[in-house]
Amino acid sequence: MIYTGIWIDHRKAIVASISDDVETLHTILSEHDAAGNAIQPSSAPNAYTPKDFVPEDRLERKAVAHSNRFYDEVIGVVQNSDSIHIMGPGEAKLEFKKRIDGAKLKGHIAPVETMDKMSERQIAAHVRQIATTIIHSTYKA
Repeated sequence: MIYTGIWIDHRKAIVASISDDVETLHTILSEHDAAGNAIQPSSAPNAYTPKDFVPEDRLERKAVAHSNRFYDEVIGVVQNSDSIHIMGPGEAKLEFKKRIDGAKLKGHIAPVETMDKMSERQIAAHVRQIATTIIHSTYKA
């Protein structure tokens, strides 16, 4: 069985997988940069042109499309997992949960956990603990 834990926010995802006593870690970086949406100042102060402003709905659609590409990249890494645990600090984990539910993966998706910033070692240890708990509860049943 492959047990996978994903710590995710809008900037990066850390994927820790455990199978047959082999642990793998993947870090996937999002190319999203909130500052990248800022408008560059024009050459003359207060000399605005129609191209200085981008409609808000266009920026939002662009951000959603980028997030979906990022989430799809993470889904590509975890698609063969038997058990998937999603954790993270903010809304990204919930957005990712919706996206992964739509992907209809074979693995069981556990309830989402709110976790603050974690190191790769902490994430791996948490996934190891979850896998051990699942294995012990499976053998007791």
